[in-house]
Amino acid sequence: MVISIPQSLKVNNSKIRSEIRQIQSQLVEWRRGFHQRPELGFKEVLTAGTISQKLKEWGIEHETGVANTGIVALIHGRSPGKVLAIRADIDALPIQEENDVPYRSQHDGIMHACGHDGHTAIALGTAYYLSQHRDDFVGTVKMIFQPAEEGPGGAKPMIKEGVLKNPDVDAIIGLHLWNNIPVGTVGVRSGALMAATELFRCKIFGKGGHGAMPHQTIDSVVVSAQIVNALQTIVARNINPLDSAVVTIGELHAGSAKNVIADSAEMSGTVRYFNPALENVIGNRIDTIIGGICQSHGAKYELDYTRLYPPVINNAEIADLVRSVAENVVETPLGVVPECQTMAGEDMSFFLAEVPGCYFFLGSANANLGLSYPHHHPCFDFDESVLPLGVEIFVRCVEKFCSSN
Repeated sequence: MVISIPQSLKVNNSKIRSEIRQIQSQLVEWRRGFHQRPELGFKEVLTAGTISQKLKEWGIEHETGVANTGIVALIHGRSPGKVLAIRADIDALPIQEENDVPYRSQHDGIMHACGHDGHTAIALGTAYYLSQHRDDFVGTVKMIFQPAEEGPGGAKPMIKEGVLKNPDVDAIIGLHLWNNIPVGTVGVRSGALMAATELFRCKIFGKGGHGAMPHQTIDSVVVSAQIVNALQTIVARNINPLDSAVVTIGELHAGSAKNVIADSAEMSGTVRYFNPALENVIGNRIDTIIGGICQSHGAKYELDYTRLYPPVINNAEIADLVRSVAENVVETPLGVVPECQTMAGEDMSFFLAEVPGCYFFLGSANANLGLSYPHHHPCFDFDESVLPLGVEIFVRCVEKFCSSN
């Protein structure tokens, strides 16, 4: 089903409580501060320091240095009860920013080009509000500020260090600012939201020689070309047509002269899918296809295959909770977008594999303001009016989840 969404929606401020609207300027200030000082995965020292400083100012107990640069904070309500975790990723990307804005990155070659600066600001705003309104909810909120989502992945090491224990987390939620839907919308769905991400690199070893004497060679370029074509048959002929999957070759390098048959070639690519049952299927098929083609030509190969992140699978009950909250906050009928899947990957998947939870998209694009560049683009930016909406949704999720039986 294709849903037509207007390019210009806006945040309905009337549904955001006044105490949260009043901190909008602080949210923007925090976000721009993080944006100016972006840091790569497991190097978020300045970012973590700012988060910790704010938490100390607000009297929120927290632990630093979790999985190197992660932070975990606890906010207790008026009485014991269930534990809801809220996760925000804090790292940036190795991209040179091209935006001409006062808050552009001051770190050469590093940029918040995916919205993590906004995620961190929203999580900080949520922590601040909850710390000032502990009597409004029961139970405990565990704020997880996670490093290295963009790679090599900070969720898994945080889990190994016990982030979901002491106290045990009953459910987890998180959001991603999403320039694929306009500001004023929320993307929520049960089941698979984002795809598994697997990476591979393959080197083909042939036998080089003169371009005029191919019979004396094993042409690594010809072998590679056949491999690239054959890999596309995996999705077309080995995967159930009702399952979505993608095999992409993003790099192919070979040769250094037009009249020389290359001795070797190297290619790399990614694999994406939603169905967890495909975890070993595509990778094994890639190995089989490459091996068969190389054998038929007398070539050899080395394959390095990495299963980076599993698919993001939302729990139906927690997704229903987030959806019900969103429907009360954003404008209808287009405010909540159910068909919002993407083949992009996210290591929030590791948290969702451990406890029930929901990861959702918060629309952040505003074409009227020129804020609609895609994620990971050097001109990526988003409509900052969405920041208090993110806080409002998180707070309402806490109040509703912790008060339920």
